[in-house]
Amino acid sequence: MEKRFREYLGIKYVFSFNSGRSALMAILNSLELKPGSEILLQAFTCNAAANPVIWSGLKPVYVDCYEETFNIDVEDLKRKIGPRSKAVMVQHTFGSPADMDEILEVCRKNNLILIEDCAHSLGAEYGGRKTGTFGKAAFFSFSRDKVISSVYGGMVGTDDDELARKMNAYQEGIGYPSVFWIKQQLLHPVLMSWLILPTYSVLGKYLLVLFQWFKVLSKAVHWKEKRGLRPGYFPKRLPEAMAILALNQFKKLERFNAHRKEIAEFYLERLTETGYKLPDMKNKKGNIFLRFSLRHPQAHEMIKKAWRNNLLIGDWYTTPVAPHDTRLDKVGYEIGSCPRAEKLAGETLNLPTHINISTKEAENIIDFLEKWK
Repeated sequence: MEKRFREYLGIKYVFSFNSGRSALMAILNSLELKPGSEILLQAFTCNAAANPVIWSGLKPVYVDCYEETFNIDVEDLKRKIGPRSKAVMVQHTFGSPADMDEILEVCRKNNLILIEDCAHSLGAEYGGRKTGTFGKAAFFSFSRDKVISSVYGGMVGTDDDELARKMNAYQEGIGYPSVFWIKQQLLHPVLMSWLILPTYSVLGKYLLVLFQWFKVLSKAVHWKEKRGLRPGYFPKRLPEAMAILALNQFKKLERFNAHRKEIAEFYLERLTETGYKLPDMKNKKGNIFLRFSLRHPQAHEMIKKAWRNNLLIGDWYTTPVAPHDTRLDKVGYEIGSCPRAEKLAGETLNLPTHINISTKEAENIIDFLEKWK
């Protein structure tokens, strides 16, 4: 898996981990920054992006985002750079690449390390280059709702020889997660494919809750993470069995992303003349559309009603640092510091584009949305 990933990105080094969180921790610990150093990252993100910063003894500083692209606001980034700022972490939200030319210039002028958060953007491109090849290091996620999935999993990529040496030592020193945890993850695709999804509208949604309650399956986000605390299974290496799952998915990456773009084009065509605010299309060619994002004043109400009708419209993100029950103070976010991210959290909903969404199912979602326009 590491070899194929390295060849795909065209970089010198990659290292696999059991999650994007572990991958980010590997980067931050290998940079050997002073405790309390500041890492600038955007709001309108997940606590999985902020927590590894905290767990590494560093301080997250949240930057606002653009309403049009959901990506980091470069002007707000400039305002929030301070004497303790050491790195910028750039998220390519929903698979839409951030403006790397501007960001690289800001990093150069302020002597900041650039880390790319490519959890949403495996296969996306900016200026003909793949995301994950612009910074000193990049990390990717193979979580259950990402571009490819091994239920949990992640990867670091870098061209920096010294950083790679340190990350190799870090990877070798952290060990693997428990056999119980690995079995939980391997059961996930089996139960989802054979039992939960086929019966979702009747029984499956309740079975999923029960399986997680009795720890047959793991949750995507541990309760500790919602309080800024670290579960014991981070950081760890990627187990071989889960690497097999990731590799199997990775071989289908181009097909997956082509499907995402096709479904996104369908949504775009059908929704252009409606009252919804659609995603920015300036870099449509480079966008992989992990989710097709919309904005509507009643987004939260729409999402709840869609779920009741067994339409799985996404709720990324209903708070500036998701999930919704994350204690913002525990992950270092101050209310009012990123007003646009907070505004977007109240009006954003995401339409699915994954490989199991057919045009017919997309049509059903459009029919639902047209009742609200």
